[in-house]
Amino acid sequence: MLNSARNTLFDRYLGISRLLAGHLDFTSIIKAVADEISHIIPHDHLDVCIKQIDGKYHIAYESGLETAWSKHPPALLTGSPIRTLLTGEVDFLLSANACTDPRFHFEGAFASPILELRLHSRLHVPLKVQGDVIGALSCSSRASDCYTMEDVENARAVADLLAPYFFALRAAEQAKRSAVIETEASAREEGLRLGALKLTEALEAERQRIGMDLHDQTLADLTRLTRRMERLTDLVSVPGDALEPLCRSLQQCMQDLRQIIEEAKPTVLQLFGVAEAIETHLERSVRESGQPIEWRMSDESDGSLRELDPTVTVALFRIVQEAVNNAIRHGRASRITVRLQRQERALCIDIEDNGQGMTECRQMTGHGIDNMKTRARLISARFEIGSNPAVGQGGTRVRLVLPTDHHVLAEV
Repeated sequence: MLNSARNTLFDRYLGISRLLAGHLDFTSIIKAVADEISHIIPHDHLDVCIKQIDGKYHIAYESGLETAWSKHPPALLTGSPIRTLLTGEVDFLLSANACTDPRFHFEGAFASPILELRLHSRLHVPLKVQGDVIGALSCSSRASDCYTMEDVENARAVADLLAPYFFALRAAEQAKRSAVIETEASAREEGLRLGALKLTEALEAERQRIGMDLHDQTLADLTRLTRRMERLTDLVSVPGDALEPLCRSLQQCMQDLRQIIEEAKPTVLQLFGVAEAIETHLERSVRESGQPIEWRMSDESDGSLRELDPTVTVALFRIVQEAVNNAIRHGRASRITVRLQRQERALCIDIEDNGQGMTECRQMTGHGIDNMKTRARLISARFEIGSNPAVGQGGTRVRLVLPTDHHVLAEV
């Protein structure tokens, strides 16, 4: 007779193991195994409480009588009637009348379902994986004093069957939530990046339009005004030395305006590409600085720069333009090198100088550096700035690495 009872109990455990297969959520598992468990431990209410990975919250999944426990969102562990079990302070909880048991009723305890459904007898055992408590298996009955230590042992055996499966489900759900959060964050970031890129493209177009307007209207007006003033100097009634300074000032304004127009509308970039535009800017900037600066530009990109989207080429040019200007105006460099390289699955641009370095000119170039970082981020390029390893002391190296397999190369 005893062997027959043991065999029946063993069959129930096997039945629970078989029922676990194929279920991918906590609720369906509880409902699937509840009937088999009822043959081992009779109950009116069955629930499994699962601790969240953070250890601060828990969620209840139930079968049989419906309570507010399963309808409630993740609740604080500190308010659980079985918190001592979930925190590992006790190894089981067994109560003949949970409605009056002070262990379940304390300030802040979420124990109202016990009283509302008159769950007198309660049995709770932990779900453990590798010694860690991940939750609890709870059986409740409306009858008083109906569970014994034998039921506790049987519940532990059931809990040992359920725990690994629930542990794997919890890990899978956490991974799924993390993946969803990460995907949503990436989508938001990509949406912001593309929005900012389109805005930058629109601003660049507007910048070029303003440059053309300045050239066609303002510069032309200044040119006519200068010529009229030059003719005035021929009049006897007007002292030449009075108008000459004004003419020089106008010519200087026109020169400055031409520089602004050239920067606003980089014609060389549009006609010949990034490499030629960078070289032209480097040569002109050094020449106009009036300083004895040695410069060198090398293009080892194998023509890859010509395949870039126009928005990307403008961003690259602007970054190099800012780096070169910083080296001349703030770094006081006597040597500047720009190198374009094709690397494995990436394009790399290095701007190196032997100037004062980041420590001396950080405050003056901070805003420009932020602009370079922003432009690089908009085209999904990696931006680095630091000391020039080719110089013993001082010097600055700006490095820009653009992945060639990024969508921004083909479509923006």
